[in-house]
Amino acid sequence: MTDTPRPRRLPAHGAGTVALGDRTVHRLGFGAMQITGEGVWGAPADRDEAIRVLRRAVELGVDLIDTADSYGPDVSEELIREALHPYPEQLVIATKAGLERPGPGEWRPERLRAQCEGSLRKLDVERIDLFQLHRIDPAVPFADQLGALLELQQAGKIAHIGLSEVTVEQLVEAGTMATIVSVQNMYNLVNRGAEALVDHCEREGIAFIPWIPLGSGSLSRPGGPLDTVASRLRVTPAQVALAWLLERSPVMLPIPGTSSVAHLESNVGAAAVRLIDADLEAIDAAVGSSFVNRGMRSMRKLLNRRR
Repeated sequence: MTDTPRPRRLPAHGAGTVALGDRTVHRLGFGAMQITGEGVWGAPADRDEAIRVLRRAVELGVDLIDTADSYGPDVSEELIREALHPYPEQLVIATKAGLERPGPGEWRPERLRAQCEGSLRKLDVERIDLFQLHRIDPAVPFADQLGALLELQQAGKIAHIGLSEVTVEQLVEAGTMATIVSVQNMYNLVNRGAEALVDHCEREGIAFIPWIPLGSGSLSRPGGPLDTVASRLRVTPAQVALAWLLERSPVMLPIPGTSSVAHLESNVGAAAVRLIDADLEAIDAAVGSSFVNRGMRSMRKLLNRRR
């Protein structure tokens, strides 16, 4: 009689797991926005490195890759297919629709069904694991937009539905019409406007995917709270920022992105970082201070260039 070999534990697995409908993923994914060109437009400067990043992410145990048809446009999804198809059985690919990119830095919502068909083709899959409404179009009834996603789900083209940049009230409304398995809003150390939404998702068992998870502003400057904690733990401030998110809620699912294998490996290393109460208290004490106020100004500059 031989023992059944145990599944190999990979670096990303230290983050723990969260449910996405009937799928379970580890709580440190990869956001594939930065593998495109500058301004999230066109091909990357180093295509080979982008391919290496995607393959290395899977090697490290990342089993959720988040993308969108508007990243490039199309470039991110096409690179994912080139790097990873045929996809590992455990890999969940999440994409988004509801924003069409007429040019760098420009976004506008429309054409959900056509965008889904395009993503199916570019990713070379028969069904998308997680299909997210990138933005609610204020010019179209919300029920009509969810209705389009439900039709795609009933047709077998998407498995699960997620939302992005919503309020608690919108999420509750959506829940009366469809099963929502994830929400993707901006949330990080210096932007906590979605606190109530995180708490709601935790109560309802909905995965919360924070975009720009590494936003920390001047909290990470030399001598700042993150730098102090990072020095004690012999890790980087970015790893502390990700570890803080993982501590914040069991449904938190950060998806830090990068175009560099070295940065990817460092980000995934956050799965092994454990913060003690004193660390969390020191970080939280700085929130609302001049550190965060300066960080918010940096965040606003960043948002003028992204998403």
